[in-house]
Amino acid sequence: MQRYEAGHIPKMGDMRFIYGDGGTGKTSLIKQFEGKKLLLSFDGSTNALLGTTDIDVTTFDHTDAPQLQQLVLDEINGRAPGHQVLMLDNITAMQNWVLDNINHSKDNRQNYQELQLWFRNFGMFLRSLTQYGITIIATAHQVDLGSAGIVDKGRFTADMNEKTFNAFTGAFDVVGRIYKQEGQRWIDLDTENGNHAKNRLDNRTKIKAEDLLIKETEEK
Repeated sequence: MQRYEAGHIPKMGDMRFIYGDGGTGKTSLIKQFEGKKLLLSFDGSTNALLGTTDIDVTTFDHTDAPQLQQLVLDEINGRAPGHQVLMLDNITAMQNWVLDNINHSKDNRQNYQELQLWFRNFGMFLRSLTQYGITIIATAHQVDLGSAGIVDKGRFTADMNEKTFNAFTGAFDVVGRIYKQEGQRWIDLDTENGNHAKNRLDNRTKIKAEDLLIKETEEK
């Protein structure tokens, strides 16, 4: 628990969650951020960062899966201090490993409840890091619901269990879908489109991917 006197609420780092198809440039978004950066990779997609000199990388693979939750927490606690940006790429792969690690139950709903609880707590843990000025960015794959999504208004979702997604991203300031259109990369932040999206930082509802860090008041 933290208490702040009136007029003394500190500025905290922002939290962004971006999902989309493979090849849309989710991993490379970290290049936009300034300062020293730490990337935790759960799918090995680090080629986009070749040649960078300001990004420390930790990769996890199947041999780490049985202890993944604790390894991730230990890695963040041990390495995040001294970094200005922490990226988790991507949460879809991480979620699948975490679910495998949850003790099997006769009631599958109980397994998913445990999954939701763990990711809710993990999201709040990440939020606690922002009080030290650390900016958080997480990525995930997307699911295309096709015509069913069009009818129900909301064609695209993050490739996560729905309630787990809500539990995890509740702490995030921005949730957006990255996609390519006519050679440009865009991020949809418009909740009214029915897709997973929100923007608590400003009023923008659609941005170019390269403008992710530009606040509305900074636009010319």
